[in-house]
Amino acid sequence: MYGFNVKFNGDFDTAIDKVTEELGKEGFGVLTEIDVSATLKKKLDIDRAPYRILGACNPKLANQALEADPDIGLLLPCNVVVRQEDDGSVTVGFMDPSAVLKLVEKEGVEALAAEVRTRLERVRDALAA
Repeated sequence: MYGFNVKFNGDFDTAIDKVTEELGKEGFGVLTEIDVSATLKKKLDIDRAPYRILGACNPKLANQALEADPDIGLLLPCNVVVRQEDDGSVTVGFMDPSAVLKLVEKEGVEALAAEVRTRLERVRDALAA
């Protein structure tokens, strides 16, 4: 499995705000925000329920990863998806850094990935509360 998720008890916009807030508590900032539904509407005239990809980065941990392997940037940032389901509920999905960073066979990366995963799991747990 390459990710884990949680149902958010609230609307889509509130989920975006809460995810951003909780990521901040764990030292992550949102570097990028891709509005997939707006892009599909503009480029292909396809209507899709709200769907955003947030590119989250913890600068300290990203620096450690880059020191281990400069090419690790190909696997960064950590993506968080906020999507509205057909029934109106909201799901927040997190990339599993432990799964993704298994591709990197450098000393210390496995422990770093575990730390990032633990922080993202705390964000997930805060959203479920």
